[in-house]
Amino acid sequence: MPWPGTQLAQRCEEAGAAAFCAGEFADASAYVSAAEMAHGTARARIGPGIAYAFARSPFVHAAAARHLDKIAPGRVFLGLGAGTARMNRDWFGVDSTHPARRMTELVACIRAFLAAENDEKVSFDGEFYSIDAHVRAPVLGPIDVPILLGAFNKHMIRAAGSVADGILGHGLFTDRWWDEVVDPQLILGAQRTGRDPAGLLRWGWVITAVDDENPARAIQDAKRQIAFYLTVRTYDALVELHGWQDEVAAIRTDFGAGHLRDLGDHVSDEMLYAMAVCGDTAQAREMLSARRRLPDLGFASPPGFLVSPRRRGFYGGQIAGLFGQIGAVL
Repeated sequence: MPWPGTQLAQRCEEAGAAAFCAGEFADASAYVSAAEMAHGTARARIGPGIAYAFARSPFVHAAAARHLDKIAPGRVFLGLGAGTARMNRDWFGVDSTHPARRMTELVACIRAFLAAENDEKVSFDGEFYSIDAHVRAPVLGPIDVPILLGAFNKHMIRAAGSVADGILGHGLFTDRWWDEVVDPQLILGAQRTGRDPAGLLRWGWVITAVDDENPARAIQDAKRQIAFYLTVRTYDALVELHGWQDEVAAIRTDFGAGHLRDLGDHVSDEMLYAMAVCGDTAQAREMLSARRRLPDLGFASPPGFLVSPRRRGFYGGQIAGLFGQIGAVL
């Protein structure tokens, strides 16, 4: 799950939840949230999912991973995302040109810091990063921290296959997107560097809203979340693959007019079943069983667009209850 706070997370973990993650924004750091996870859980994997990759240096990412690993040894992963060009330029004040090549180097540098033995020099000389670090303190030593990329376009998916441990898929990813885009590009990236694509992790978010008392509201919240994501042109390739251009055009018209509560009205049942798990418990199970291709490890993510923190917490509690009833797999 996305991090729901210690009390709810402990309920989920006791019922079999395998991992928790956290994104970030102007008021939330993925690494601070990951520290809360490390202290508030006992067995589950924990980590950012995703942290803004280019907003921090390789050293800072690696130091955060090492710090977390001291609190939760063997349970840490790093989920990294490039962010948009506009965010990197206007929010973070950093260069993000050639993001796939830049990410490839960033991952290599982070790995160099995480694999270094004590008193071993960490060196890298690339197009975007140059490292010449000799950490003269007994604080290093190799640790195993999987690195996953929040990748959508082909170039970044190939980068994940080339250098990362896998991919952390978006909540919009459909069966067809996994089958026809993600897997082929992961395989191509892995082949380019002589890696076995079968060993790559295929994790991802699953939009999840379950309410047995008011299933219509859960469905509407899931539809609005899907629609809000689709206001971004980054995902046009997925829209075109499925032939959803008319629905998305209507979503963007309403979005531009400020009719935010109407956005979900344009999400068809086909779109909903392809990208979400929602309604009452029976429908949620039906929607899961209809999916041919879910992430190997799925983060059950409650909608957040036009959903109050209290309501989002309610959805988290419903997920925890389902874990308790039927285990971590719905």
